[in-house]
Amino acid sequence: MIEAQTALLYTMVMVSAADNEMSDAEIAKISEIVNHLPVFSGFDSSLMGDVAQECAEVLNGENEFETALEQIRDALPEHLRETAYVLACDIAVADLSASQEELRLLEMIRHTLDIDRLNAAAIERGARARYATA
Repeated sequence: MIEAQTALLYTMVMVSAADNEMSDAEIAKISEIVNHLPVFSGFDSSLMGDVAQECAEVLNGENEFETALEQIRDALPEHLRETAYVLACDIAVADLSASQEELRLLEMIRHTLDIDRLNAAAIERGARARYATA
């Protein structure tokens, strides 16, 4: 079983990789989040590459996304499930666009983590507002 911080990182890596392309903006955003958010306090950021590789291995296995989402759900306490969805949305829009694959994965994350639709809409709107361009 993975730990909560690892589950949050898995969530971000999955969204970034959903369209088979991890953009520089997405990678930079993941690094920024891990290095600055209190939820990652005490996490050794030098392990990010190893965790991303572990996640990639899960995604290359059987039932790829479902298996990873189950691991994420099982590792996250209820109070961090919305946090995971916030991070997922931030990564989806970090490169100023969200692909169909990323949007579908966000829906899967929302369902797996049992995020209320109204709360999800608010989180999604907040992400769009944070990454709006002039």
